[in-house]
Amino acid sequence: MAATESTEFVVATNGVGLYEVTAEIGRWLARTKRRDALLTLFVRHTSCSLLIQENADPDVQDDLVAFLERLVPPATDPSMKYLRHTCEGPDDMPAHIKAALLPVSLSIPVVDGRAMLGTWQGVFLFEHRSAPHRRRIAAHLA
Repeated sequence: MAATESTEFVVATNGVGLYEVTAEIGRWLARTKRRDALLTLFVRHTSCSLLIQENADPDVQDDLVAFLERLVPPATDPSMKYLRHTCEGPDDMPAHIKAALLPVSLSIPVVDGRAMLGTWQGVFLFEHRSAPHRRRIAAHLA
């Protein structure tokens, strides 16, 4: 039995939203030699996040996006005029703030080669930027 196994998932995003990666993670776990372990996921960027969230009703994801947009609007919003880091666009610093408020790493128990997620739980990359990106999620199983 291997002591640890690692990989990296690449998620192509098309702007703000939640991108589910549960199935891809599940396929990788099924191929690993570790049957019982702890999976650590870490997003390698400063303007997106990782979430375990409901994956049954897409309204949940839409509501999360809408809530965070109200909580942290773009730099063009008058309430955000204090922001200084705007060189990459009006969504840049707000994306960093959202990533500071939400998790960038997750720990998930793995039993018998399967992530021990609840019935309606999925793993999502939460993209906070408007433009498309290729995001990298490091996965470590130990």
